[in-house]
Amino acid sequence: MSDPKKLFIKTYGCQMNVYDSERMAEALGGNGYVQTQSADEADMILLNTCHIREKAAEKIYSELGRLKGLHDAKPDLKIGVAGCVAQAEGEEIMRRQPMVDLVVGPQSYHRLPAMEQAVARGEKALDTEFPEEDKFTELASRPKAARGPTAFLTVQEGCDKFCAFCVVPYTRGAEVSRPADRIVQEARDLVAAGVREITLLGQNVNAYHGHADGLAGLIWEMDKIDGLARIRFTTSHPNDMDSALIDAHASCDKLMPYLHLPVQSGSDRILKAMNRKHTAAEYIDLIARIRAARPDLLLSGDFIVGFPGETDQDFEETMALVRAVNYGQAYSFKYSTRPGTPAAEKPQIDDGLATERLHRLQALLTEQQRAAQDSMVGRDVSVLFEKKGRLAGQLIGKSEYLHAVHAIAPPEAIGEIRKVRIVESVTNSLRGALVA
Repeated sequence: MSDPKKLFIKTYGCQMNVYDSERMAEALGGNGYVQTQSADEADMILLNTCHIREKAAEKIYSELGRLKGLHDAKPDLKIGVAGCVAQAEGEEIMRRQPMVDLVVGPQSYHRLPAMEQAVARGEKALDTEFPEEDKFTELASRPKAARGPTAFLTVQEGCDKFCAFCVVPYTRGAEVSRPADRIVQEARDLVAAGVREITLLGQNVNAYHGHADGLAGLIWEMDKIDGLARIRFTTSHPNDMDSALIDAHASCDKLMPYLHLPVQSGSDRILKAMNRKHTAAEYIDLIARIRAARPDLLLSGDFIVGFPGETDQDFEETMALVRAVNYGQAYSFKYSTRPGTPAAEKPQIDDGLATERLHRLQALLTEQQRAAQDSMVGRDVSVLFEKKGRLAGQLIGKSEYLHAVHAIAPPEAIGEIRKVRIVESVTNSLRGALVA
């Protein structure tokens, strides 16, 4: 019996790419591949790419350049590029870097086994189509091997919003939702393998329509799964945050009090230019409704500064919105162009000015995040322990509010939810002690 072939996957970007990488590894497992954590010992390397960050394509070309020495030393090494950069660049990747054997878009990776077989025959394999068949239906059932206590589960892909700054509709396609029964079965399989917390994923997850009652209906179906203790979802759009989903935050015990709800700007003028189709006041009113339903909810968000045409007044309106909402966590970015998007064609603002604004915004968001963490000191929280920490006897996990928490705890607590009293707030985490 021959030794198994080894697969190394480097994953860029969002949680959805993490999920996609897992499914790619499972698909190639049928072709005799096992995963390795070392590129040096791999028989195949897959770069699962993301197109959200600035100059994403050029960064992948640079990474491919770094792999050239490894490929020269090991000519039989197969190299593939998957994900959103693969979708956007397609055949150009192979033209610029001939050592690449395989290019596959995010909607076609169920075809990886056949593509790998073609590569094994000495052929090049390219698939960046938006296939008619459902990739999740085509993929085999997930392996029953033991897993860690948390998992991502994609329920929806694509986006129909066409925000002026975003490339997702072009790389992931239109909004598509998986049928609820298939999601619930995959969730049951994950729980049987040891998972206690599942995060439902989608580019626009609260636009999910694979259940008659939308995402809220799916959450209530997930609520029935014995052994599943926690449910989360990300990423949401304000325009799809309906009353049923808000009510679920109020009444579903398994749905955690954490919500990522991006707004991007506090200026109505910029929101219109972004094609967000909501105003700052509508967003603030929505947050008030959600917090009325779940007063202890920790809110997260996304912001872009330096969008084309942004004035000092526009930026100050963003700062005002941040102060009004008060975020427990948030991500902020300086606008960067994405080829093919409407905003890329507009006159860009001065980079130094955008940088200055970003630093001011980040200082405010960091202040709010730190205040949210500090407010946890003295409180008892529920921590799902996931792994060992750096110190002897230390375990690390997440609270219901998604704060990283470390505490001295027995190793058998991994995979369990324990009550922890927070005793100290440190940079980006909390220190706690088990409550007897």
